[in-house]
Amino acid sequence: MTFASTIDPAFTVGPVNPLLFGTFVEHLGRCVYTGIYEPTHPTADADGFRGDVADLVRELGATVVRYPGGNFVSNYRWEDGVGPRESRPRVLDLAWRSIETNQVGTDDFLAWCNRVDLQPMLAVNLGNRGLSEAVDYLEYVNGAAGTRYADQRVRNGYAKPWDVRLWCLGNEMDGPWQIGHKTPLEYARLAQEVARAYKTFDPDLQLIACGSSNTTMPTFGEWERVVLEHCFDDVELISAHAYYEPADGDEVSFLAASTHMDRFIRGVVATADHVAAKRHSQKRINVSFDEWNVWFAARHAAQNEVQRDEASEAPALIQDVYTALDAVVVGSLLITLLRNTDRVGVACQAQLVNAIAPILTVEGGAAWRQTIFHPFALTAKHARGTVLMLAGDHGRIDTPAYGPVEQVWAVATHDAESGELAIFAANRSLTEPAFWALRLGSFGELRLVEHLVLAEDDRNAVNSEDDPDRVVPHPGRSAIVGGDLDVTLPPASWHCIRLSSR
Repeated sequence: MTFASTIDPAFTVGPVNPLLFGTFVEHLGRCVYTGIYEPTHPTADADGFRGDVADLVRELGATVVRYPGGNFVSNYRWEDGVGPRESRPRVLDLAWRSIETNQVGTDDFLAWCNRVDLQPMLAVNLGNRGLSEAVDYLEYVNGAAGTRYADQRVRNGYAKPWDVRLWCLGNEMDGPWQIGHKTPLEYARLAQEVARAYKTFDPDLQLIACGSSNTTMPTFGEWERVVLEHCFDDVELISAHAYYEPADGDEVSFLAASTHMDRFIRGVVATADHVAAKRHSQKRINVSFDEWNVWFAARHAAQNEVQRDEASEAPALIQDVYTALDAVVVGSLLITLLRNTDRVGVACQAQLVNAIAPILTVEGGAAWRQTIFHPFALTAKHARGTVLMLAGDHGRIDTPAYGPVEQVWAVATHDAESGELAIFAANRSLTEPAFWALRLGSFGELRLVEHLVLAEDDRNAVNSEDDPDRVVPHPGRSAIVGGDLDVTLPPASWHCIRLSSR
């Protein structure tokens, strides 16, 4: 099929939001222990964190990281993870039925964030704890010396406040699986109390209220309305979570999963703007899409049944190995986040290492990039300046889950300062190539800098310890002809195309 589109610097969505390229570290499986932290590893630094993993984290280009959960946070006592390591208790984590050693805690993690240049986003336990404990935690993390919990941090060796700006008020409190699950009103009142206390401490904090865990929740929409009617004045964002897998083998819809993410964002935004309209307010609550990824959750459910009877340290939970097709889906989801840069304030791919992650490790051994590492790293590196929408014909495919959707899912960014135009595109058809003509006349004379594509004849190909570069980006087919860019997009492919006026 042949399609034609126009990219014009006037077709703006908004500035590229660097916080769209976030990640997530939860005390889940091997994400922390033998993931980012392994004191006996040959590359470990003085604090026990793996150097090989840190190098890959920097290469990934993530900007912000959510911690320490996730479901884990709703049973977490932050006090257990600070102070001398030899004095920290071993406890049972009820979220993932694991033994938590607390060898990594708040100070350790925040110091690591500084070393790998990640902005932290901390979550507080509003599951089995409440207002008092949340305020104590904020004082410990951000308080100046001279008060009880700030002085405790100083005694632990960290004199300066960490100055964490982003805070999640709990996690997935709508979910019956959550420790301390609450009704919309129960959560709304607690979040309102904590938000007001946090803003009394520091009115410039950015606070994230819990939204729905997914769109299939029976309270979806109503949850957001009730929470925001209570918290509207004191929070900046409301969360959204979504994971994707080919339900019943439906790879056609799986490849178009970005349609669901786009509709999810628009639905939450509509509810938030409805609450603003009722209040005659010009304030806009944005979305924190702080959990998203491909996750084969059905496999995890079966694994969880096997491990339910025995808790262990850092069990190998949800270590999905990603295929070339999964990488195309992840690339498509990143396109969706960019297309909504004006209303998505933060986004975090879940998670960073080993647990549904772009990086896999062997205890005591290698670390390598999964297939999904590549679209994230390329988008984070090259999406700069202003997000532009594309106008024109992008084709149509039929999907069982979403109905007719665009075959070519695309977005562009333009950095006026450097003169670079970056185009990110996915062909969401499993069977049909796309021949795409892009009209670029408004940009003047451009040269093609690079065209990288992720596409494999064997869509089930994966990267492994033995073959870590089986699936990597390779040169794509495109050329500038008469001022237009002609691009060939194979079926089930993701593309990063860079042009420059200099």
